[in-house]
Amino acid sequence: MMSARFPDLEGKVVLITGGGSGIGAHLVRGFAEQGAAVAFFDIADEPSRALEQELKQAGLQVAYQHCDLTDIPAVQAAIGQVRKTFGPIGVLINNAAHDERHDIRDVTPEYWDERFAVNLKHQFFCAQAVQDDMKQLGGGSIINMGSTSWIIGMGTMPCYTTAKSAVEGLTRSLARALGPDNIRVNTVLPGWIITKRQEELWLDAAGEKKILENQCLQRQLKPDDLLGPILFLASDAAAACTNQRFIVDGGWV
Repeated sequence: MMSARFPDLEGKVVLITGGGSGIGAHLVRGFAEQGAAVAFFDIADEPSRALEQELKQAGLQVAYQHCDLTDIPAVQAAIGQVRKTFGPIGVLINNAAHDERHDIRDVTPEYWDERFAVNLKHQFFCAQAVQDDMKQLGGGSIINMGSTSWIIGMGTMPCYTTAKSAVEGLTRSLARALGPDNIRVNTVLPGWIITKRQEELWLDAAGEKKILENQCLQRQLKPDDLLGPILFLASDAAAACTNQRFIVDGGWV
């Protein structure tokens, strides 16, 4: 549970992609509890609407929109709706991704393109769509979610790891281009964060052993371990932090 408060986040409009479950849902909850007005996109309606209803009943400002992030015109329209609902967007968290495992032999050109659409392309176009909002506000924060998977050389999902390595290039380009408007751009690289999905699909006894062998911290990392660093990067406490990578992996890398 996050105990730190970032007063400047109160009332700020925050957009989180992939906010309906897993890491994204923890971010939605965490920013809403800071007093931000939080919009989030997802394609999983049932958990997303349940989260929206729960937080609204608690008196928090949240708005869910169904949005397929591979459909860029739909993304642009959805961001326009966020602007109408809450006002100009001051924080963008490009969280949505999908770490589906795949064998090199099975990858087709179509699958390659689809993986990049899911894991990279929308990050650029979301940033493009909020640029003028942040300029109007006198600045903003864009946080792109990367992954340590490409640094440690995971070989079970090459399309994903390649796309995630490219997130760092995107971050550095955007940080340089948008810096004159006081828009900060950083990458957060999670390690093996144990969500319900990870537990159901991949975490077994061998995985738990691997975590203990490779991490400095001898415990499982949870989504809340990412919340504090991301709140910090979104806030004025990180006003001079841009063009950087922040690794949250328990000391694996």
